[in-house]
Amino acid sequence: MSIQWKGVFPALTTKFTTNDQLDLPLFEHNLNEQVAAGVNGIILGGSLGEASVLTMDEKETLIKFAVSKLAGKIPVVLNIAEGATKDALALAANAKSWGATGLMLLPPMRYKSDHRETVTYFKTIAASTDLPIMIYNNPVDYKIDVTIEMFEELAECANIQAIKESTRDTTNVTRLINRFGDRFKILCGVDTLAMEELVLGADGWVAGLVCAFPRETVAIYRLVKAGHIAEALSINRWFMPLLELDIHAKLVQYIKLAEQQAGIGSEAVRAPRLTLVGEERTRILQVIDKGIATRPILPEYLHLTV
Repeated sequence: MSIQWKGVFPALTTKFTTNDQLDLPLFEHNLNEQVAAGVNGIILGGSLGEASVLTMDEKETLIKFAVSKLAGKIPVVLNIAEGATKDALALAANAKSWGATGLMLLPPMRYKSDHRETVTYFKTIAASTDLPIMIYNNPVDYKIDVTIEMFEELAECANIQAIKESTRDTTNVTRLINRFGDRFKILCGVDTLAMEELVLGADGWVAGLVCAFPRETVAIYRLVKAGHIAEALSINRWFMPLLELDIHAKLVQYIKLAEQQAGIGSEAVRAPRLTLVGEERTRILQVIDKGIATRPILPEYLHLTV
């Protein structure tokens, strides 16, 4: 299956049982809700998926399970966030054998590579696989900015096809389009900026709160791309207090709590993360529960041409 790199791609959370095992039935329940809402692909093993505490066996289980359940309906993308090039190469090869459709690729973890090292890292992995790749550019959280100049060199790699744009600078969408046209597809990776970047020409949205609110997320995307800006804006204004949960260091705990309250997940996380307690939990629950209580009636959006 090829990937169009457009539309909504949830960065799915990893569901755990109370005894810290993968909760595949709950994962399947959430996956079914995403498909029914109209998402265009899924991403597993991302930051929101607690990739740093997943074993290789667990990543294999998640990918194979999703591929089996989806049966080709939408692409399954695996995130690669490794410190060593050899580990990234091994995971890329495994992703292919497990049935993944594509890769999302972060710069090297823990070491702040320079321009030459970053480009070499990406090119080495791209040359090792025929899977399509989306480069995840998030200098705010991961301290390496994949610059326009780097993308000029990466354009030589045919399978580097998309950019998860998480610089927090909406003008970067325009810079990328001005420089590369449609060579790279651009997907917004920051929930609070998604509507603006879609209006500016981004092709899609790698979303977080979609894990708890899939229909509202897809509705905004499709309404914007169909030109129904006022309708999208109304939903976006309701959504914003919830979307802001995506830009906090505890986004995993916050979004998982939202999934639980929405009835399509649980708040179970893997240590060293801990579930929320006290004033913080009360405060975040107030945001989530208010959003659920005032959930908007959505227009018919799946029939829209986008």
